[in-house]
Amino acid sequence: MGSWFIFALGAIVGSFLNVCIYRMPRDLSIVLPGSFCTNCKTPIPWYENIPLLSYLLLRGRCPRCKTSFSVRYFIVELTSALVWWFLWQKAGLSVQFAASVFFFSTLIVTIVADFETGLIPDAITVPGMVAGLAFSVIGFGNFPETFWAWRLLESGLGLLAGGGVLFLTGWIGKLAFRKDSMGGGDIKLLAMMGAFLGVTKVMLVFLLAPFPALPLALWQRFVNKQETIPFGPFLALAGALLFVRGDDVLNFLAKLYGV
Repeated sequence: MGSWFIFALGAIVGSFLNVCIYRMPRDLSIVLPGSFCTNCKTPIPWYENIPLLSYLLLRGRCPRCKTSFSVRYFIVELTSALVWWFLWQKAGLSVQFAASVFFFSTLIVTIVADFETGLIPDAITVPGMVAGLAFSVIGFGNFPETFWAWRLLESGLGLLAGGGVLFLTGWIGKLAFRKDSMGGGDIKLLAMMGAFLGVTKVMLVFLLAPFPALPLALWQRFVNKQETIPFGPFLALAGALLFVRGDDVLNFLAKLYGV
């Protein structure tokens, strides 16, 4: 199976992820109706809906109402294609590849949907929890144990640890500040990542995510006068790092602290 085929397949999946990003936070079906212009609601025929190429050929505009399509559509398709290509180079045709592309696809939807709408769809995170548990039983790189029951146990504990630590953080924050400080979508997202990463790595996600989030939080607070930021994208970025290079991060920390 050639790399170009994987790249094209990733772009096609990216087109579907765009559908999920737009429709899931709005509680719309991701199946029906087919693709349509969000401005004039005209259906988009298949020959105008070819991933990557159609956006370039149509110059990012609806050919009927001439409204510009968001460049997000092109970026998500390209990102998905590159992610699929990268993960294929690392894992080839394997369970690891299947688990990886599923995990990263959920993160792409999470990042963009949370930035655009402030919502992380349950339709992504809840099935993601089930998928994480299922992949652990089948076996992939984040759970190297040979006996499936131990892999499932570690995945389940990761799910509980990820969701539990954010739930506790939100509860403490609500007591301290008298308002919600952690969204339910973030809690479910970290629980889902825990099912794929296990306890140790998901706790590192919890510890690392605030660092890249801090500059945006300060900008929003002092420049835009806003109290909150979408935290899901930063959890997702930390989760992506720990999924791909988690063992290297753990080894680095072990050397740094002489463990």
